[in-house]
Amino acid sequence: MKRPPATDNMSMAMSRTPYRVSFFGGGTDYPEWYREHGGSVLSMAINRYCYIVGRHLPTFFATRHRVVWSHIETVNSISEILHPAVRAGLQFMDFDNDRGVEIHHQGDLPARSGIGSSSAFSVGLINVLHAMRGETINKLDLANTAIHLERDILHETVGCQDQVASAYGGLNVIRFGSDGAIDVVPLDLSGENQRKLENWLLLFYTGTTRLSSTIAKLLVSNLSAKSSHLRRMQAMVDPGAKQLRNGDMESFGLLLNEAWQLKRQLSDGVTTTSIDDVYSAALSAGALGGKLLGAGGAGFMAFIVPPEKQPQVRGALSRLLHVPAGIDFTGSTIVYRQSESLQQV
Repeated sequence: MKRPPATDNMSMAMSRTPYRVSFFGGGTDYPEWYREHGGSVLSMAINRYCYIVGRHLPTFFATRHRVVWSHIETVNSISEILHPAVRAGLQFMDFDNDRGVEIHHQGDLPARSGIGSSSAFSVGLINVLHAMRGETINKLDLANTAIHLERDILHETVGCQDQVASAYGGLNVIRFGSDGAIDVVPLDLSGENQRKLENWLLLFYTGTTRLSSTIAKLLVSNLSAKSSHLRRMQAMVDPGAKQLRNGDMESFGLLLNEAWQLKRQLSDGVTTTSIDDVYSAALSAGALGGKLLGAGGAGFMAFIVPPEKQPQVRGALSRLLHVPAGIDFTGSTIVYRQSESLQQV
């Protein structure tokens, strides 16, 4: 049996990474679009989080690697790990089987529900793997690495706004250049207007989930046919940002309604009869506008509602779970780090 090294350096780290609510410009963050036309979105990281704990397993454990998510995996080779992002992330960052690794995931909100959970996971995983090595990574590199992991290594059909929102945090206009450059412009709302946005925003979970890449593939295959819709949706980003800076939530809500009417026409699967019923009920009760988050089909819905109308809206949607949410300004953060050595006796 191979003897352990004289010094077994142990390291542990925990990352906390926010989910996001996207308001305007979704669809223009796909490289298939912005490489030709440029893209921009208005997006907000929220104070609901994905937590990932990573550590090196001591050599006396019977198995080499352990991954805890909706399954518990114990394997002896990274190539045997079922979780695709964990397997690919460890391989991409040159972790090997000489040192055991343990990864735990927990989330405040359910996966596949339109709040950017898969990208938050990728961002948090990359952050924690760097931290385990005693390294830091800046927010732009963190976002770009997560995009590379999801699109180029895992070959997922995903846009690029979620990784940026989770890495940076805050309320931002995110611009994508035709050369692939990413520019993040914080809105820097006044305290009063920040509170107004948070007070007017209602987030509801419909109780259903979906695999977003299926709907995203339909969208990407239909981009040229829906170019007029995408151009109009992209053109809403700057007016929406201006309305938030001015505290004009009434106009912001109405513009969001217009954006949803365009988004629901982008491809089959964006909406369903039950989603349309929820949306109609919310507007009838006093919501000014809203949208289903993510690629579509299921998950969370966001509405802009005057405070005096919120009891009626919550009552009309009483069968759904209301999830309070504010702005997160930290982005993906290492909230715990420990390193120590175990000496062989």
